[in-house]
Amino acid sequence: MAKALKLFFLLSLFGALCAAGITYAVYYNVKDRIPTVAELKDIELRIPLRIYTADHQLIGEFGEQRRTPINYDDIPPDLEHAILAAEDANFYHHPGVDVFGLGRAVMQLITTGEKQGGGSTITMQVARNYFLSFEQTYTRKFTEIFISLKMEQELTKHEILELYVNKIYLGNRAYGFEAAAQVYYGKSLNELDLAQLAMIAGLPKAPSRYNPVVNPSRSLIRRNWILQRMLSLGMIDKAAYEAAVESPISAKNHGVMPDIEADYIAEMVRSELYTIFGDDLYNTGMTVYTTIDSTRQKAANKAVFNGVLAYDTRHGYRGSIDTRSDLVEASLEEQEQALQDIARFKDWQTALVIATKDTTADVRLANGARATLVWEAMKWARPYINEDSQGPSPKTVADILVPGDIVHLRPDEQYEWVLTQKPTVQSALLSLNSKDGAIQALVGGFNFYDNKFNRITQSKRQPGSNFKPFIYASALNRGYTAASIINDAPVVFNDTNLASAWRPTNDGGKFYGPTRLRQALYRSQNIVSVRLLDEMGIRPTLDFLRRFGFDPDQLPHNLSLSLGSANLSPLQLAAGYAVFSNGGHQIQPYLIDKVVGRDKQTLFQANPVTVCVTCTLLDNKTDNEPESETQTGLFETADGIRNLPVAPQVIDPEVNYIVYDMMRDVIKYGTGRRALVLRRDDIAGKTGTTNDGRDAWFSGFNGDIVTSVWSGFDNNSPLGRGEWGGSISLPPWIEYMREALRDTPPSFIPKPSSLVTVRIDPNTGERALPGQSNAIFEIFRKDHVPPQRNLHLPTMDGIGSGTQEDKQENNALENLF
Repeated sequence: MAKALKLFFLLSLFGALCAAGITYAVYYNVKDRIPTVAELKDIELRIPLRIYTADHQLIGEFGEQRRTPINYDDIPPDLEHAILAAEDANFYHHPGVDVFGLGRAVMQLITTGEKQGGGSTITMQVARNYFLSFEQTYTRKFTEIFISLKMEQELTKHEILELYVNKIYLGNRAYGFEAAAQVYYGKSLNELDLAQLAMIAGLPKAPSRYNPVVNPSRSLIRRNWILQRMLSLGMIDKAAYEAAVESPISAKNHGVMPDIEADYIAEMVRSELYTIFGDDLYNTGMTVYTTIDSTRQKAANKAVFNGVLAYDTRHGYRGSIDTRSDLVEASLEEQEQALQDIARFKDWQTALVIATKDTTADVRLANGARATLVWEAMKWARPYINEDSQGPSPKTVADILVPGDIVHLRPDEQYEWVLTQKPTVQSALLSLNSKDGAIQALVGGFNFYDNKFNRITQSKRQPGSNFKPFIYASALNRGYTAASIINDAPVVFNDTNLASAWRPTNDGGKFYGPTRLRQALYRSQNIVSVRLLDEMGIRPTLDFLRRFGFDPDQLPHNLSLSLGSANLSPLQLAAGYAVFSNGGHQIQPYLIDKVVGRDKQTLFQANPVTVCVTCTLLDNKTDNEPESETQTGLFETADGIRNLPVAPQVIDPEVNYIVYDMMRDVIKYGTGRRALVLRRDDIAGKTGTTNDGRDAWFSGFNGDIVTSVWSGFDNNSPLGRGEWGGSISLPPWIEYMREALRDTPPSFIPKPSSLVTVRIDPNTGERALPGQSNAIFEIFRKDHVPPQRNLHLPTMDGIGSGTQEDKQENNALENLF
């Protein structure tokens, strides 16, 4: 007996020594893969880039891993219980490794000869996800065990569970449970019920196999098994269990759900930051706050959408996407599949025409539902011939649709669905704060996912008459006045910079004769602009245009400059108009306000050049530094008092105000009269249409905001007969500005007190004669007031024959000079 005990003891000792030796050998082999204490406590999650509006509405997210980290305190108790029930019920009682679980896994290996998984604790899963690969090797498994034991020594159970819920992959690019809640349910974790929490708690085992969107039946079995485990472990009561297992599957693929549609903006931000941060941009958890105002962005989206569809509708119906008569009698599954294979725009439906009557059409929608299209929803569809002409108005549905046609429908409040089509025309809108250049709304085209080309920044188009205000500003700066007369008559120019003799004309071919500059601007008379530039000289004008941010080397060096033949982006044009809006200061448009790192540290803060209205100017000169060329000032902002560079004054305030006043007449009397519906006296603007109607513009502003709209075809083809800046670009400008200016007081550009208002003869631009019945008022700079034609009125009995108003004006001018 003693010998047997001794032998057992020796064998046990030998076994223990062998085990220790093997353990040490394994440890020595994998020790370099075990993280240090510092590495354990400095674990960083791969967090995507997120972009927000100025008022913290999500615009977009970039990164392969969708992840929204949360703290342990944010984990709903039911989710924690569901995770423990599914993955590691003994989590709070083992040292990181569940010996009994590993034993079961070993026995499975011995009895079946295959590795069947199991035995991994939550701690071991964290170790594998953060520090190891997913290769199925014994070395990796031992490394996993050693890391788990070390993690349990250095981290609390709550810290380990927090790492788990933030790191684990749950399918559909969702990493972590908060991201999974967003992807599968479009909600935050704290908004999910017990059944939904149990559903996503079942995903770690096999995200693809138990995906509730792809495999709802398997995911239901897995969910209910977890609920049964929770009941048996005393984590929930019978009533909660029964209610949860009866809940239907409600998961859908929500993907990343931005709060606001602004894809062109998101791509602008991503592109700009990628040049700085490279691929780290997508996983280091940066948060970007833009200057975008969410309310105005929504208004811009709607305005561009409605404007494009209005143009497209009035130019006729180009026909169905396809005609598949074989689908009319096909099964529902075949119909749905055919329709779903056709791309459609957001909120639109692709539909198959099943049957037609005189005034209605029965259609099958891509979502499987049936609908009736009423006559009022499609009677607009005159056949498209070209941009200049359409066929006759349809009389019956058969003139528009036949069974088998596949068409686009868009939702409508009045008719439920309206026949529509993919537009071929494009439009873009940019709106910015003229005081500091902050871009508040931007739409680069009709649909980003159909065409990612950003027409605000990437497109260079001719502005046409939209460029004329800059020419007129140059003229006023050179001594011309709003009453200066230019003869609007046929003329031929033999400019050496032009290929041949040039005979400019006005739109419509009409000539007005001697015309005041104010009239010429609001009528948009081409001849006046050309003659004016010819008189001023091209080189001096080009030098002056630099003040608006234009590069003279990139502008035409011939008289066509006066008609807007330059190739400019809407961004450049809006920046130029901002000078008029802010009283004559040059600003720089910007989009990114702030970039914040994962630890909430500010990586970048914009310091925009800002117009000083109420700021306190600072003396930049110090004892040790030369005087700065850029003036700075203390500005009161939403973030408190900030030191910002002051926007330089580049245009004389008197000149600037007169141009503004002339452009107000564009809306009162000229090509922008449609904007009178806004009932605002503070707005000014200018239309623009290029030769053959290839580009249509409207740019307008008040004292705070500038908005520019462009419309045209990407292939530069004409927009068609009767289409102008006032017909295609002004309506979306009006729709947007109606919302942007809602509940805002009038914002006029301040009128310099040095300006003088006198009565003039509207036909000659000279000072009006006393008592002249058709005299009108005009604004002048003090040194450019027309001379008095009759300061001392002849009298018969010592009493002047002029009106009291004439006398008061004459006396005021005599005192002034």
